[in-house]
Amino acid sequence: MKKIGFIGLGNMGLPMSKNLLAANFIVYGLDLNKKAEEALQEFGGLTGVSISEMTGVCDVIITSLPSSDAVEEIFLGEEGLIKHSQPGMILMDTSTVAPEMNLKVEKAVRNKGIEYLAAPVSGGVIGAVNRTLTFMVGGSEETYQKALPIMNVLGEKIFHVNEKIDSGTATKLINNLLIGFYTAGVSEALNLAKQSNIDLENLYEILNVSYAKSRIFERNYKSFIANDDYEPGFSLKLLRKDLGFALDLAEKHHLDLPISKNLFDMYEEAEESGLGEKDMSVVFQKLSEQSTSKL
Repeated sequence: MKKIGFIGLGNMGLPMSKNLLAANFIVYGLDLNKKAEEALQEFGGLTGVSISEMTGVCDVIITSLPSSDAVEEIFLGEEGLIKHSQPGMILMDTSTVAPEMNLKVEKAVRNKGIEYLAAPVSGGVIGAVNRTLTFMVGGSEETYQKALPIMNVLGEKIFHVNEKIDSGTATKLINNLLIGFYTAGVSEALNLAKQSNIDLENLYEILNVSYAKSRIFERNYKSFIANDDYEPGFSLKLLRKDLGFALDLAEKHHLDLPISKNLFDMYEEAEESGLGEKDMSVVFQKLSEQSTSKL
């Protein structure tokens, strides 16, 4: 498994690919953004290959894609992975998609003898750069064990949820549902502090040694809010997408999640106001502007 294909060289995929190169894997990269391919090439990656060419030389192909539609095209399209992959190849998708997409891909690979893992990750761009990602993997135990050495290069915590292909995705959606709550809570709490003339840096120091301490509080405040910089680590539109998938999953299980529905509406409104490309922590800025406008 020394030759790895990597499709999707975005904020997550590019640093993951670089880490594989640093671990002496041969990496073939593919992305619609040619500048991303050039960045990988400068680090020693091989680019300029088609999917059919990649499947001809690689033992494992990893994907990191922004949407279910993108996953469907790359896996199931006329020039996609499943058409061109050979029996015994491992395809591992680290994207966060609708669970139904995992099932659709699994059904398509089953008759071709291709091995497939749905392995979404958590930890953001920092985790991708620092090799501290958490993997939440659904798929066969045998395939998981084969791919484990690769995941150990990319992440710090690797979990095989179970052999149901969409189990890792369901876990990731639950994770991101909570991230949605935490992000909104941090935004509202810090705006309350701001209107109460409490120094936010001092508040952070206090709450960081109290029960309010959380990784999302630390991330959103220290990396974004304190710097008034909302260039995306994880964009608001991607969080909104995942909240929608979580609500779809709840509906599938006949669960009513009223608070989550309100949360989704809040993020949808923020996206529609033009903040979708900003980091999810921009909710703080939006609430702050709303408070100011009411004074």
